[in-house]
Amino acid sequence: MDILKSRSTSSDWTVSIFFLCLVAAVSGQIRYSIPEEMRKGLFVGDIAKDLGLGVGRLVSGRARLVIADDNQYVALNQNKGHVVVSEIIDREKLCAKKSPCSFSLEIVLEDPLELFSITIEIQDINDHAPSFPKKEINLEISESTPTGTVFLLDSAADPDVGINSLQSYSLKENRNFVLKQHTRADGSKFAEIMLQTGLDREKQSEHALLLTAVDGGEPQRSGTVKIHIAVLDANDNAPVFKNSVYKASVLETVLKGTIIAKVSAVDADQGYNGNVTYYFTHLEEDSACPFEINTYTGEVKVTGDIDYEVSPNYEINIQAKDPWGVTGAGKLIVDVADVNDNIPIITMASFSGKISEDSLLGTVVALISVQDKDSGKNGRVHLNIEHGLPFEIKSSLRNYYTVVTKELLDREKRSKYNITLTATDEGFPALSSKQTVILDITDINDNAPTFELSIYSTQVMENNLPGIVMLQISATDSDQGRNAQISYFLIDGEVNGSPVSTYFSINIESGVIKSTRSFDFEQTKEYKIRVQARDGGSPPLNSNTTVIVRVQDQNDNPPQVLYPVQTGGSLVAEMVPRSADVGYLVTKVVAVDVDSGQNAWLSYKLQKATDRVLFEVGLQNGEIRTIRGVTDKDAVKQRLAVIVEDNGQPSRSATVIVNVAVADSFPEVLSEFTDYTQDKEYNDNLTFYLVLALAVVSFLFITCLVVIISVKIYRWRQSRVLYHSNLPVIPYYPPRYSDTLGTGTLQHVYNYEVCRTNDSRKSHCKFGTVDSSKVEIEVIDVNDNAPVINVMSFTSLVSEDSPAGTTIGIINVKDIDSGGNGHVSCTIEGNAHFKIKSNVRNYYTLMTDAELDRENLSEFNITVIASDKGLPPLSSKITFSLKVSDVNDNAPIFQRSSYSAFVLENNTPGVSVLRVHSKDPDENQNARVSYMLDAADIGGLPVSDYVSVNAESGVIHAVRSFDYEQIKQLVFSVKAQDGGSPSLSSNVSVTILIRDQNDNSPQVLYPVQTGGSLVAEMVPRSADVGYLVTKVVAVDVDSGQNAWLSYKLQKATDRALFEVGLQNGEIRTIRGVTDKDAVKQRLAVIVEDNGQPSRSATVIVNVAVADSFPEVLSEFTDYTQDKEYNDNMTFYLVLALAVVSFLFITCLVVIISVKIYRWRQSRVLYHSNLPVIPYYPPRYSDTLGTGTLQHVYNYEVCRTNDSRKSDCKFGTVGSQNVLIMDPSSTGTMQRIQSEKNILDEPDSPLEVS
Repeated sequence: MDILKSRSTSSDWTVSIFFLCLVAAVSGQIRYSIPEEMRKGLFVGDIAKDLGLGVGRLVSGRARLVIADDNQYVALNQNKGHVVVSEIIDREKLCAKKSPCSFSLEIVLEDPLELFSITIEIQDINDHAPSFPKKEINLEISESTPTGTVFLLDSAADPDVGINSLQSYSLKENRNFVLKQHTRADGSKFAEIMLQTGLDREKQSEHALLLTAVDGGEPQRSGTVKIHIAVLDANDNAPVFKNSVYKASVLETVLKGTIIAKVSAVDADQGYNGNVTYYFTHLEEDSACPFEINTYTGEVKVTGDIDYEVSPNYEINIQAKDPWGVTGAGKLIVDVADVNDNIPIITMASFSGKISEDSLLGTVVALISVQDKDSGKNGRVHLNIEHGLPFEIKSSLRNYYTVVTKELLDREKRSKYNITLTATDEGFPALSSKQTVILDITDINDNAPTFELSIYSTQVMENNLPGIVMLQISATDSDQGRNAQISYFLIDGEVNGSPVSTYFSINIESGVIKSTRSFDFEQTKEYKIRVQARDGGSPPLNSNTTVIVRVQDQNDNPPQVLYPVQTGGSLVAEMVPRSADVGYLVTKVVAVDVDSGQNAWLSYKLQKATDRVLFEVGLQNGEIRTIRGVTDKDAVKQRLAVIVEDNGQPSRSATVIVNVAVADSFPEVLSEFTDYTQDKEYNDNLTFYLVLALAVVSFLFITCLVVIISVKIYRWRQSRVLYHSNLPVIPYYPPRYSDTLGTGTLQHVYNYEVCRTNDSRKSHCKFGTVDSSKVEIEVIDVNDNAPVINVMSFTSLVSEDSPAGTTIGIINVKDIDSGGNGHVSCTIEGNAHFKIKSNVRNYYTLMTDAELDRENLSEFNITVIASDKGLPPLSSKITFSLKVSDVNDNAPIFQRSSYSAFVLENNTPGVSVLRVHSKDPDENQNARVSYMLDAADIGGLPVSDYVSVNAESGVIHAVRSFDYEQIKQLVFSVKAQDGGSPSLSSNVSVTILIRDQNDNSPQVLYPVQTGGSLVAEMVPRSADVGYLVTKVVAVDVDSGQNAWLSYKLQKATDRALFEVGLQNGEIRTIRGVTDKDAVKQRLAVIVEDNGQPSRSATVIVNVAVADSFPEVLSEFTDYTQDKEYNDNMTFYLVLALAVVSFLFITCLVVIISVKIYRWRQSRVLYHSNLPVIPYYPPRYSDTLGTGTLQHVYNYEVCRTNDSRKSDCKFGTVGSQNVLIMDPSSTGTMQRIQSEKNILDEPDSPLEVS
C-alpha cells in the first residue's frame, strides 16, 4: 500500500498554551493516501510515529478520533498508534466526481488537550465500467441533412475519476457516420456522430450503429449502446441559437418563478418545419436543477431553491429542436451571488457548568465552536461575551474559542453567572446568534465562622440542676454545604484548678451550653470560658468567642450562730442576778450568713421562753435584755429559744437555746442544773471514736495486704516476660516513599470533550457546452427507502430532579429519497414525559417534557419513530432504555403517627421497650435511615439520660431503672434521618407509660418509733369495751391496689384485751379493764399493703393500764438498760480494735524481718569467692537503642555462697550479628559483623562493675 505523507507548510507545530489549566492544543496536519475498497482492519498510517508521540502518550491521553461525517471509516489502535480501516470506503459514494477525494478528521489527546488534523485521501480504483443511461439511442435524421451535420449522443457515465474515468468513445465502422469526441470544461467527455455522406431514405431508411465507451483503468472497462437512426424526409435546416453562450447572474435568495434569462434560436425553414422548441439537456440523473425553460418562449425561470453554499454556479446545456427533430445546441451559465442568509451556529464543545471560586486568572471555563455556512465576509464570525462579567473570550484553533476567567471569583458575592455569548458575522446586514449558559461557582472553605456577638453573657442561679441550659450561642458561615456546617467546642482551660469541661458542656451542633454541675455562689461568682466555632471544611476554619457566666446568689445557707456556742456539756450559759433591773444585758446572740445581699440580712426573735415577760431580744442586734425587774418569784432555771432568720425568699433560720440562771450564787445554779445526761453523752462520744479507730486500723491492714500481693504478682509477671518472651523483629521504614507508578505530570486526571460540526461543503455542478440535440429523461423518485436513525449521543441515566427540557440524547435521521419522500419527521410513541425537538438539519434532540419522579417510575422505554412524507409513508423506530437516578427528595415516613409502650418500674437498665420503624421511598444511601433522639429535657434532665435508641434498628432501650413514684410517663420525640446530602428527617412522638410495682413498704406515721419514748398511750382502768386507745396511721407511696392498707394485731401481752381495726388501724379494748390486767402492755401491729407480693411494716405500741402517772413511772423506768448496752458496746469495740491492731503490727514486723534477711544474704553473696556463671537470655541483644528490640530488659544474676570473686563479668561473644538502621536510608536494613562484645560498651545497661 502506498502511503503519502505531507506536512503543512510550516515545519513547526503551532502550540497554544492555556496557562494555569495545563491544557495544550497542538495544530498540525498529516495527509495519508489510500485506495478505496480496502478491507476492514488494513493499515492506514502510523499516527504515533508521524506525530512524534509515544504510544504511552496516546494511552494516557485517551486518544480518540473525531470525524465530521457520520460514517466511521477509520479507527485508532491506541496500543500500536496505528490508524486502520474500520469500514470499506466507496470513493464514489463519498465524493462522487470530486477529485481529489479526501476526508478530514482530528485526533484529540487529553491531559493536556492536544488537537491534530489528519487528511486521508481516497484514491480511485477502476471498479466501475462506463454505462449509458439507456440501452438504445433513437435518432430521426432527415434525408436532406447535409454532410457534416453533428448529432449529439447521450454521454456515458463512469463514477470513477482520473485515468479510471471515461476516456474515449468508439463507433462501429459504417459508411455514413463518423464519431466526434469532445471534452467539457470540467474534463468530462461526450460524443457526437457526424454525417459524412448523404442519406438516402429510399435506399436505406434505418441505420444501426454501436457506440462503445472505454475507460483508462487497469483492467480496462467498457460499455456499449445501440444507436437506431430513422431517416426522415427533407427538413434540411437546423435551429441556430443567436448566442452560443448565455450568461445570467442571480442572488441565492431570488424568489421562485423569477425569470433570469431568455434564449432564442432561429430555423431557416419555413412553416411547420421552422417551429422551434427549447429544452435543457445533459442533466445528470440525480441532479436537482433549480431552473426551468419555457419550451416555446425560451424563458428560463427559477423553480427550486438556490443555495450558494451548495453550488455557486450552474452550467446548463440548451437544445433547440424543430418539429422534425433537427436540433441546435447552446449553453447557459448562471452565476449565484452569495447572500448573508446563514446565522452563526454556537456549539458548546466542552462545558462543565461549574468552576471553583479559587480558580486562578486564565482558567478555561468552556471550549466553544462557532460555524457559519456563508462564505467570504458573510462567513467570518466574531464571538463576544456580555460586558460586566469576570470572563473574556480568547481565540484558540480555527473556529474555536475559549472562555477564560479574567478576574478572581467569590461565591459569597455571586454564586451563579448567566453568560450570554453572541456570535456575529461580517455580512451586511450582519447576522448574529446568542446562547446563554449558566455557570455555577462551587464553594471552597475560605470563610471562618462568625459569631453574632464578640462576648456572650448569661446568669444562672446557684444550686442549679446539672444539665440545665444556660444559653445558646450562634455563629454563621457564609460558605455553603459542608463548609458551612458549624461545630461548637469548648476551648481547653481550667476553672478553679479543674478542666472547664467539668463545669460546662456544649452541644456540638446547636451551640447550647449546659452546666455539668451545680454551682455555688459562695465558691465562685463568675466563670469565663472560651468557645470555638469550627466549620466542616478541609482544612477547617474557626473563630473564638468569650462566654461569661455569672452565678446569682440563692438563699441556700441558713444563719450560723457563732455565740453562744451550742454544746451538750454546758447547759448554763448566762447568770442574771436577782437585782437586775429593766434593760439588763443578759447576753448577745451573734450569727452570720454566708449568703450575700438581702439573703444575709439577719433578724432575731424570741421563739420560746420560760417567762416571756422577763426577756426580750433585739430585732437587729440579737441582744437579750430584761424587760422588767427580776423578783424572787422568778424561777432560777430560765430557757430561751432564739430564732435567727435571714431576709431571703424563702427565708432560712437557725435556733439557739440560751440557758439563763436567775440566781445570786453559783451553788444555787448547780442545784438546779444538775443533769444525768453527761454520762450518756460521754458514752456516745466514746463509742464514736472507738468505731473510727477500728475503721482506720482495718483500712491500713487491708491496704498493706493488697500492696504486698500486687508487688508479688508484678514481679512474677516480669520474670515470665524476661525469660519467655519471643518478640519479633519489626524494622522501621521511614516515610520516604514515592509513587513510581505514575508517569504523568498531573496528580489528578481531567476529562475534556471536543465536539465538531459536520463539514457542509459539497462539490460544484458544472456542465459543458453542447451544440447538439437533447434527449431528456426524467426519473421520478419512489419512496423506497425508509428513514435511517443514527444515535449521536444518549445518556442512559438521568437524575429525577432534572428540569423539563433536559437533553438526554441527540439523534440524526437520514432518508436518501428526495423531495417529499426524503422529508422526515420524528415523534415519540406514547410517552408524555419526553418530547423530541428538531435542532439542526436532520438532527433531533430528545429531552424531558415533564418532571420525573423515580419513586413513581424508575425506568422508561422511549420509542422514537421516524416517518417520511412519501406515499405510502415509510418509517423506522428505535427504542431507548432510560433509567432515572435517585435524589434525596423524600423524608423518612414513620409507620405510625405516634408510638406508645408500657414498662414496669424497677426495670433492668438496657431493657428493650419498643421499636420505631420508618421507610424512605428513595434508594441506596438516600434510603438509609438512622434514628436519634430529639433533644429535649424530662424533669430537668436530657431525654438521653432516660432512654436510648439504636441508630440502625430503631429499638428504644431504657438506660436507667425507672421509679413510678418519681416519674409516671416519658414523652419524647424520635427523629428518623436519611443518609442523603442534604439529609431529610421526620419526627414521631413516643410515649412510655411506667407501671407501678409493689416496691415500697408501708410507712408508719404514727406512733413515731423512737428509742427514748417507751410509753406511748395510757388506758384508765375504768375503760369500758370499745375504748379508743390510739390509732396507727400509715401510708404507702405506691398507687392503686398496691397502696390499699390493712392492719392486724401480730403480738400482744394480752390478746383478749385489745383489737385493731382492719381498715382504719384503730386500737380499741374488746372488754373492760380490770385490776388484774398488767400495767405494761406491748402491742405489735403489722401494716400490710394489697400488692403481689404484699409488703408490710411493723410498729410497736406501748400501752400503760393505769390511773395515775406515778404508777406508770414505777413500771416503765429502767435506768440500767442504756448504761448496760453502752458498756457492752464499748467492750466489744475495744476488743476488736486490739485484735486488728495486733494483726497489723505483726504483718509489719514480718515484712521488715524478711527484708533484713534478704539484705544480709545479698551481702554474704557479694563477698564470696565462687566463680560467677553468667546467663544470657536466648537471642536478645540491646544495641544502645539502634538494635531490633524496642524495650530494655533487666537481667538478674543469682550467686551462691563462698564465691571466690566478688565481681560479675560477662564473657566475650565470638560473633555478634547486629541489624543496623541507617537513618538517612529509605528503610533498608543492613547486616554487619561485629567482633566486639556489645556488653563491653560503656553505656550498656548490662555492664556490672
